[in-house]
Amino acid sequence: MDYRYGSHTVFNIQYHFVFVTNYRYQVLKGDVGLRARELIRETCQAFEIEILKGVVSKDHIHLFVSAPSNMAPSEIMRRVKGRSSTKLFESFPDLKKRYWGRNFWARGYFCVTSGKVTEEMIKEYLDHHFEPKVDDSFRTEY
Repeated sequence: MDYRYGSHTVFNIQYHFVFVTNYRYQVLKGDVGLRARELIRETCQAFEIEILKGVVSKDHIHLFVSAPSNMAPSEIMRRVKGRSSTKLFESFPDLKKRYWGRNFWARGYFCVTSGKVTEEMIKEYLDHHFEPKVDDSFRTEY
């Protein structure tokens, strides 16, 4: 497994995000799509979020990332969507006419975790994790 390391942590946290343009306008093509991809890459790099795979479609973006353990999915989306929205409006002033409310991205997003350790693997490990002379008062079965 490819674990990442922090100053006091070892982790492997992966998220699959999908987020859409406001009103599902198909504006992520050509230069706008390329600039959005560039901005998302810059933002992720600044916050040590590793992009494992990404796809820019006409009206939505898929991101599969490995994130630091101290960063919540909502924080990742806030940073990625917020910074890219502001910079896209600066780079392409014509977008302001279409998005008069200054909201380039739709409000919500889809997020699902991904990992290589399954629930069954964890339960199996815990079932067979015995140490000599351990106080079993902490051990409970769920």
